[in-house]
Amino acid sequence: MSSGATTSRSRPPLTTPALRDAARPRRLPLVVLGFGALAAAFGASAWAALDPSRAGLSLLLAAGSLVIAGALWLESGKSSTKEIALIAALGAVAAAGRVLFAFIPGVQPVTVIAMASGAALGARAGAGIGAVAALSSNFFLGQGIWTPWQMLGWAICGAVGGALGGILRRRSAFVAVAFVMGLAFSLMMDIWEWYSFYPHTWQALGTLVARGLPFGLAHAIGNALIVLIAGPELFKMLDRYGSRLRTEVVWR
Repeated sequence: MSSGATTSRSRPPLTTPALRDAARPRRLPLVVLGFGALAAAFGASAWAALDPSRAGLSLLLAAGSLVIAGALWLESGKSSTKEIALIAALGAVAAAGRVLFAFIPGVQPVTVIAMASGAALGARAGAGIGAVAALSSNFFLGQGIWTPWQMLGWAICGAVGGALGGILRRRSAFVAVAFVMGLAFSLMMDIWEWYSFYPHTWQALGTLVARGLPFGLAHAIGNALIVLIAGPELFKMLDRYGSRLRTEVVWR
């Protein structure tokens, strides 16, 4: 064919030196802002360590800075427009799942969806979907100083899914990792709550973790059941979205 559009997954989009040169100045400020956000997170964490009486505020600033760094990481992607649209859509689906299961304490479908998204679409997409799901679902379940930490926790779940990749396509492996990540997410939130609002003693931490253990187990067991019931179908859906994301239209 001498004219028209052809769709190819293997052929890269046509670019010119001018387009590449135009993209570099746009990415440089994002990199600078990203490192600035990471530096702010480090500084806020140091503040929390040096002045434990203000740990709640300093840790909130640390989490917010890390969320901003993650957003800039997402924006720096090569296909940022298509990727952001996909992340917004899947993040809304994950948020809806969380709201629907809110009547069962501890069950959090977002963990499984974020991990599967990271494995199928890449760590950046998985992290973005986890963060978006936490933020949007809390408009229904309640926003608060815990929101940035939930965003960060589920973004980590998505990044872990991206790091493990094809390993999670084995159902047994996905069940095991999802179970562990459910416990890890709950433990992370317990540690944040302890350091922000409770005396910094091992006794206080042990009491808080023991109190949250039933919810952590519910989260972990819920993750395992979701993977067992819907894991393969979830990957099929995400693979279809991924193929559309990677497809390029080349005019010639």
